[in-house]
Amino acid sequence: MAKYSFGVDVGGTTIKMGLFDTEGNVLDKWEIKTRTENNGVNVLPDIAAAVEKKISQKAIDKADIVGVGIGVPGPVDAKGIVHKCVNLGWGILNINEELGKLLNLPVKGGNDANVAALGEMWKGGGQGFQSVVVVTLGTGVGGGIIMDGKMLTGAKGAAGEIGHIHVDDEETEACGCGNTGCLEQYASATGVVRLANRILAKNTKPTCLKEGAVSAKTVWDAVKAGDEVAKEIAEQFGEYLGKGLAAVAGVVNPEAFVIGGGVSKAGEVILDYIRKNYIPNVFHASREVEFTLATLGNDAGIYGAAKLVLD
Repeated sequence: MAKYSFGVDVGGTTIKMGLFDTEGNVLDKWEIKTRTENNGVNVLPDIAAAVEKKISQKAIDKADIVGVGIGVPGPVDAKGIVHKCVNLGWGILNINEELGKLLNLPVKGGNDANVAALGEMWKGGGQGFQSVVVVTLGTGVGGGIIMDGKMLTGAKGAAGEIGHIHVDDEETEACGCGNTGCLEQYASATGVVRLANRILAKNTKPTCLKEGAVSAKTVWDAVKAGDEVAKEIAEQFGEYLGKGLAAVAGVVNPEAFVIGGGVSKAGEVILDYIRKNYIPNVFHASREVEFTLATLGNDAGIYGAAKLVLD
């Protein structure tokens, strides 16, 4: 008899949802709006209603559903207790119990970055490995750590916040977290732009890049075109990220780093700059790590959430 699981990825604007079989094949996927008004009181009932509707549409017997996995944008501990989701207006609540009661199904929750990391390990760029660190280079720098096939959550669900590793004592601008010199300030999409503008402000060499009019994409496109100034920016980016990941490897000793997020769309070239700055700075036992690109894109969260309840 076929068995199923649902994967739910809650974002600030939309909630992505997927119906999977136990082999990890996605049978259907869809989205609903995230209604964050009134401190997000509608979010879980909306998810429950959407799951129930799909069960009815597909004529699935609830006895054949292993459970519903859910990733949310905030710290979630191993018991499913959410320790505040600012984007959703949530305080502290047990997502496993609350959604479980609404659906009368087993529910497992996790932090969205950790859940996405589980998805990449299962069906994405981390396939074939059991211990991986997934690094998401987007507006910020997110991370998810999978050890022996399980998410590393930490005491309050905040493990894997690698974007806030301190990497520069000289920084004067504050990171979004309130600290200064965080990895996120140099390795995110906005971080690449910050590095670019600082270098361009002092630059005297010919370049296709213009101060104040650069993006992470234009920088990496220029790197691929052989622009010397763009390569200098990429070198700084790689130095910060390579050293930061060497520090991470010293703690968790992964088999692979999977690089995802918008910045990773630059492709293999990005891995070259990370790798050459990682190797000289890492403890020898972690030197042979693999660097790969994430492959699931925006679907990583629903894959990982579905996998949560299958373990």
